[in-house]
Amino acid sequence: MKIRILTIGQKMPAWVLTGVNDYLKRIQPFVQTQFVEIPMAKRGKNDSEADIFKYCQTEGEAILAALKPNEILIALEVNGKELSTENLAKTMKDWMLEGQDIVLAIGGPDGLSDQVRQVAKWHWSLSKLTLPHPLVRVMLIEQLYRAMSINHNHPYHRA
Repeated sequence: MKIRILTIGQKMPAWVLTGVNDYLKRIQPFVQTQFVEIPMAKRGKNDSEADIFKYCQTEGEAILAALKPNEILIALEVNGKELSTENLAKTMKDWMLEGQDIVLAIGGPDGLSDQVRQVAKWHWSLSKLTLPHPLVRVMLIEQLYRAMSINHNHPYHRA
């Protein structure tokens, strides 16, 4: 199993890079994981709803174009299913047993396109809170690492 995280946006603050890189190093012995940054569509100050729809479509097309044939797409979005860390660990164990390569898609500031939502096997919410895009990256990789530490009886997770 491999995990790829497709994320809209580039040029993250240093604290995000530090956090993401730390957890990426930690998770590699458990599961090969990588982030793939997809450029965000250029936005203006007074964009119409039609413009915003177009941006989401463009970003969605880029996400779908980055998918490989053997990968299962999971959309990260606020209306998705919430999982406890223990349930995430069980889900990841199932993915590993099935040999599935997973792609987690993080949308841009306007979310994911309808097309990405339709292709996604399931929808996952990290929280019902509105979270800053950079923080989602750190929270996501930390939770993936925590789940893998549970599955490998590593002491990182203490319930």
